[in-house]
Amino acid sequence: MRDYLASRWAAIGNKVITIAEEFPAERYDVRPAEGARTFAEQLRHVAYWNDYCRESLEGKSPDGAANTLPADRYRSKASILQALRNSVSGVTNAIGSTAPGRDGSDLETVEAFIEHGCEHYGQLVVYCRVNGIVPPASREEG
Repeated sequence: MRDYLASRWAAIGNKVITIAEEFPAERYDVRPAEGARTFAEQLRHVAYWNDYCRESLEGKSPDGAANTLPADRYRSKASILQALRNSVSGVTNAIGSTAPGRDGSDLETVEAFIEHGCEHYGQLVVYCRVNGIVPPASREEG
């Protein structure tokens, strides 16, 4: 089960990273509608909760109050991408190096954060579509 969850984690993490790499930097801070997050805010939020997941798997007690990485520290596309990549690889490493919890709570944690990543990937796909971009996973191969 751990290997399966690790592969699912990598799959959604890589999709989010790819879409973030391909989305134009000049559109990162555009708010698609009043009350909606910008593309950059979505990514900072995902990276923050990925870090939370990693810390949970490492047996720490992370604080989820911030709900996002700080915008003043992660303003540029490059800095956001680096934080996102680090957060995805951090969870990947934690899945592989964490001793399985007796109660299975570590696996439930990974499952919950895979779902979180999928939800935000879906939102990011909409951002692409309204900007005339075909998301990477929707392109025909060949």
